[in-house]
Amino acid sequence: MRVGTFGFVPARLQEARAARRIKTQKQLAELLQVASSSVSRWEKGEIAPDADALSALAHVLGVRREYFLRPAFESDRPMFHRQLTSTSVQDLRYQSAQMNWLQEISSTLQHYVDFPEVDIPDVLGGASWRQLREDDIESIALELRRYWGVGEGPCGDIVPLLERIGIIVGTIEMGTSRLDGLCSWSSSEVRPHILLATDKMSFPRRQMDGAHELAHAVLHKNVSAEDFEENLKEIEDQAFRLASAFLMPSTTYPYEVNSLSLSSFLYLKERWRVSIKAQIRRLTDLEMIPKDHATNLYKLYSAKGWNRGEPLDQEWAITPPRALKDALNLIVSSGVRTKKDLLSLEFTMSAADIENLSSLPSGWFLQREGEIVQLRTSDSRSPSRLGSTGEVLQFPRR
Repeated sequence: MRVGTFGFVPARLQEARAARRIKTQKQLAELLQVASSSVSRWEKGEIAPDADALSALAHVLGVRREYFLRPAFESDRPMFHRQLTSTSVQDLRYQSAQMNWLQEISSTLQHYVDFPEVDIPDVLGGASWRQLREDDIESIALELRRYWGVGEGPCGDIVPLLERIGIIVGTIEMGTSRLDGLCSWSSSEVRPHILLATDKMSFPRRQMDGAHELAHAVLHKNVSAEDFEENLKEIEDQAFRLASAFLMPSTTYPYEVNSLSLSSFLYLKERWRVSIKAQIRRLTDLEMIPKDHATNLYKLYSAKGWNRGEPLDQEWAITPPRALKDALNLIVSSGVRTKKDLLSLEFTMSAADIENLSSLPSGWFLQREGEIVQLRTSDSRSPSRLGSTGEVLQFPRR
């Protein structure tokens, strides 16, 4: 009689299936060539897979066997995502699973390196997010700029700022344009993590996505999962308003708007590096553009085909996050751990998953680690042939 594997964690199987976009238990069962009822009972915790089945699961799902024996790295804080009506449950589960993996990588690396301390001021002062008015959010945006020394002009690249204030940032291809980003506070580290999409990405879009998730980290740290589900629209509106106010502060940006036209917004895009669409929304929120005029601008915007891509979108390079990548390079280069050790002892997901989430080049774990070598001195230049002492020569007097 075969005995199930002791210590098997059912939640890890659910997580891995979501991370691999295997939609149903039946699909996984077909890949494993087992009955779908077996997969169902494994995920429910009614039975555990035996040693052979566990090895098959690890192979099909691209993880180590030990992956299923470690506790799921889940946070009791909600994961803030833009839950559009067109977003599938499978996509959201995939995103959540990848966020769990990002937090697991971060937690593991912090055994060896110190990431910057979280430097996010308490802008609510003990108040609830429910009490925030639009004017409050505008003031918070200016307060954050002053606190982080951003000034009141164009923000610059948002990703280095996020990492400077202690936020762990990962990037991954979401496989759909309907998912832009995700933010979650880690319970164990008490640190926000942000996961950004790389799909069809442009610098202005990355700016808004990063600022939007930053807004969640600032305003909604103490929001419960139940509150998020029940008040999704209000919470998302607050995050977008703060992101827009942070990237386009009310004290400077509006005064550079010379006309309420797409050509004017295109000119401002080159300086402020935010999308034309975001500018229309910002000026509408500030009541500088009447709603009927905003509607006409959106129609013209769509007629130009800019929903598929705006002018200047590819003008600026996108900076990948550095914190996780630098940490892994430091750990290996200092000899604390080898790449093989990291994969076989520390991490349980695949090398490709770690490289992807940490912005490492593909195949980094396969590259040989550098060795310290000395140049060999040829026989003709050896110390024994040159002599052990030198002769001091004086320059002739003029």
